[in-house]
Amino acid sequence: MATKKSLELDDELALSEPQKYKVLLLNDDYSSMDFVIDILMTIFHKSYAESEEIMIEVHKTEKGICGVYTYEIAETKISQVTKIAREQGFPLKAVMEEE
Repeated sequence: MATKKSLELDDELALSEPQKYKVLLLNDDYSSMDFVIDILMTIFHKSYAESEEIMIEVHKTEKGICGVYTYEIAETKISQVTKIAREQGFPLKAVMEEE
């Protein structure tokens, strides 16, 4: 039989889902469409068709969702986008928003 103390302890141990964050690419006038598609395929593991769809969304609406991740993974993906974009001479920027 569970005691009041053990029930309280069970409640304290209940794990909550980690907060999720959307990673978005922001539109700019310099990053090529092919480069954006490559980023989506390599960093976000999207198919060519999905990448093309997101790239068009970024172009038309100024931003597009690449995926939803925990904070640490979202932060890593943003860093990867920034690093590769700078290496290739593009100003492409990724940001995160709480879901």
